[in-house]
Amino acid sequence: QVQLVESGGGLVQPGGSLRLSCAASGTIFKIYTMGWYRQAPGKQRELVAQITSGNNTNYADSLKGRFTISRDNAKNTVYLQMNSLKPEDTAVYLCNAHVASWPGNNDYWGQGTQVTVSS
Repeated sequence: QVQLVESGGGLVQPGGSLRLSCAASGTIFKIYTMGWYRQAPGKQRELVAQITSGNNTNYADSLKGRFTISRDNAKNTVYLQMNSLKPEDTAVYLCNAHVASWPGNNDYWGQGTQVTVSS
């Protein structure tokens, strides 16, 4: 089994910054793509950013330039640096990872961390 635990969410004023972390633990042979998604109330879950094991990145077009995804493979951790936050960034942010584990490869999700952007 693999567990993903997010941290770093909270309340921030518009224009502020937050850094989210997501640590994977359990029976892990290799972590392939890791990513962040978000879901606002009444809206569908949407991709924020992804990063491959080779550090290739992919971002939602609307977030390029404000959000940066990175990972530390030694720590099985992915980060999301969020700058110039806007009220519309308010959502639950969820971590996702495609992991080679036992008995096979699978996608795993964290429980999510709330990000609220408000004055």
